[in-house]
Amino acid sequence: MDYLDKLIKLREEKGLTQKDLTEIYGCNQSNISKIERKERKLNIEQLIALCRFYSVSADYVLGLSDFTDIRR
Repeated sequence: MDYLDKLIKLREEKGLTQKDLTEIYGCNQSNISKIERKERKLNIEQLIALCRFYSVSADYVLGLSDFTDIRR
């Protein structure tokens, strides 16, 4: 599972749609959709914001750790 798959899973586990995420994140749904379809790159600021929102570590999202807890 790559980092985008993990981000999609985290979004779905919270019961959020792409539209919900755009309202929270402050960008348009087209950008979220393109990122999730791997047509557009996720920049570091976006990764940090999403990790903070989901309360997970970047290491977890990037596959460097199995621990979701950001305090580890």
